[in-house]
Amino acid sequence: MSEADVRRQIEQLRSHINRHNRLYYVEARPEISDREFDELLKKLEQLEKQHPELITPDSPTQRIGGEPIGGFVTVTHAVAMMSIDNTYTQADLREFDRRVSRGLSGEPYAYMADPKVDGVAVSLRYENARLVLAATRGDGRTGDDITVNARTIRAIPLLLEGDDVPEVLEVRGEIYWPKKEFNACNARRKELGEEPFANPRNGAAGTLKQLDPRVVAERSLSFVVHGLGEVSKMPGATSSEVMEHLSRWGLPVLRDRKLCANIDQVWQFIEDFQPRRHLLAYEVDGVVVKVDSLDQRRRLGATSKYPRWAIAYKYAAEQAQSLLHTVDFQVGRLGTITPVAHLEPVQLAGTTVSRASLHNFDQIERLNVRVGDTVLVEKAGEIIPQVVAVVMEKRPADARPIAPPKHCPVCKGPTARDEGGVYLRCVNPECGAQLRERLRFFAARNQMDIAHLGPALIDQLVDVGKVRHFADLYTLKLEDLLALERMAEKSARNVVESIAASKDRPLSRLLAGLGIRHVGGRAAEVLAGHYGTIDKLAAASEEELCEVPEIGPVIAASIRQFFTSPAGQEAIKRLKEVGVRLDEPAAAPGTAKTAAGGPLAGKTVVVTGTLETFSRTGAEQAIKDAGGRVTSSVSSNTSFVVAGADPGSKLDKARALGVEVIDEAQFRKRLGL
Repeated sequence: MSEADVRRQIEQLRSHINRHNRLYYVEARPEISDREFDELLKKLEQLEKQHPELITPDSPTQRIGGEPIGGFVTVTHAVAMMSIDNTYTQADLREFDRRVSRGLSGEPYAYMADPKVDGVAVSLRYENARLVLAATRGDGRTGDDITVNARTIRAIPLLLEGDDVPEVLEVRGEIYWPKKEFNACNARRKELGEEPFANPRNGAAGTLKQLDPRVVAERSLSFVVHGLGEVSKMPGATSSEVMEHLSRWGLPVLRDRKLCANIDQVWQFIEDFQPRRHLLAYEVDGVVVKVDSLDQRRRLGATSKYPRWAIAYKYAAEQAQSLLHTVDFQVGRLGTITPVAHLEPVQLAGTTVSRASLHNFDQIERLNVRVGDTVLVEKAGEIIPQVVAVVMEKRPADARPIAPPKHCPVCKGPTARDEGGVYLRCVNPECGAQLRERLRFFAARNQMDIAHLGPALIDQLVDVGKVRHFADLYTLKLEDLLALERMAEKSARNVVESIAASKDRPLSRLLAGLGIRHVGGRAAEVLAGHYGTIDKLAAASEEELCEVPEIGPVIAASIRQFFTSPAGQEAIKRLKEVGVRLDEPAAAPGTAKTAAGGPLAGKTVVVTGTLETFSRTGAEQAIKDAGGRVTSSVSSNTSFVVAGADPGSKLDKARALGVEVIDEAQFRKRLGL
């Protein structure tokens, strides 16, 4: 294939991928499955790997940086990001309307009513249609540069479409955590024995503070636009016109917005929208009401705190009273015993609630909740039902205290409270409930990826005594599976083949699947990359583990506890015996440990702009091969910046911070080329 053909194929793939991103995030009408999308992206990655000189910064493959950043740089907003005043009553909303009318001397005006997305306010800056800066709101005047993290969010286009995009376009919006992905992440955190996020907004805010963009990418955040910052050429006279242009250029806008002729229509929208908001993919806590005309907004102006042309009506948190009938105890993969309240069914936030979390036994004590109480139920982040209070005046005389179980409700083994923690755990490693959950986690896609081994089949295998340990999966024979209920030969053969294929998964996947407390996918990758083999990791002391980047004392202690425990030692011994791979494939040069004696050893380098003799990937690989560390943002810790053509805002930051800037010729000289 000629270079022209390759270039054409790459451009077509990028165009297809960008189109499907737009269909999914902007138009909400996807045409292909997630798997088909991933296959397109993988094909593009393979072509770019073979032809690195054709990689561009706005390629869909360049969303995730290769290394954690050193910290966040503070940036100044070109146009201040103001807060919006809140109201909670119809009377206050109508008073706002009277102020608008007086401010415009009675001339006609219309309102745009938008759902108030409960996310993290950010500003995205596009120059010549390319994303060059993403920043948090901060104090309204300055915020953190989170560009490297924002690039990982697929709803944020790296390159806008259309030939009429303004030279400078700043959009304001919310980065949010979709409910489905938030719930899935919390479920994984519980399995790892970690505290779940309280709600999607707090979780999104914490995620954006991560220094490793790969963590951000894993959490599947999203984004929606609701306003503008600096714009070199305004695309319309009203907010409704502007949003149409933004959508056409590929930016996700709020589809549930409504243009209202007067405040009566606004109030009708607020009332009609309240029950529908629970059906959306994201959290909504109110409605933002804005004057539609941009000229009228300018004339209305702002106070020292808020614009006079906008107000946010916030819905009251939905709560309901219900009778607590019973409490049962669920046992998780790591033995965590969670109390769950069984309630008289009640309507709450658009769904029927009959179960609610009591979280842990400290929470039960704080609330002084008892069986037979009338309790107040609320959805945490409007997603997870939880008991938040007891209606004490309705407490019956025979209400019964809820005592922590002394024995596991499943295996009847002993229980123990975490030292210094709030969780009660079953400490029997042979507990059947834990075994089922551990096996499901072990076989899941992000761990050993054993296709066809679903929860129902795992339950059957445990029930008949065929599987009591991870290693037992690898001793299963075709006849063992055919002996199970409703198991056809083809299905049984698929299971056996999938189990056999999983033997060759790298050490990082196995470590993630073993369920060591606090060791998730990222920690497993770091440990596997650093030690290379299970034996070297098992021999490492806590002190040595703490010296590994990203591994702190809590993770180190948990790793040592696992590898020194009889159960952990037995697990590794048996996995060795059945032939499961226990090492990590060697990384490409420069992608694992840095070359200690290289010419850039100990240096932190940022590359910006277009280089003539290197692709971006090639330049970063050369830095790693020379012992240096590549980061995506400039900070005071940056050793120097390599600046090519059209370097963008990173060059300005480097100069402002006094960081050394070199050109491509100097860069080649430092590499010894």
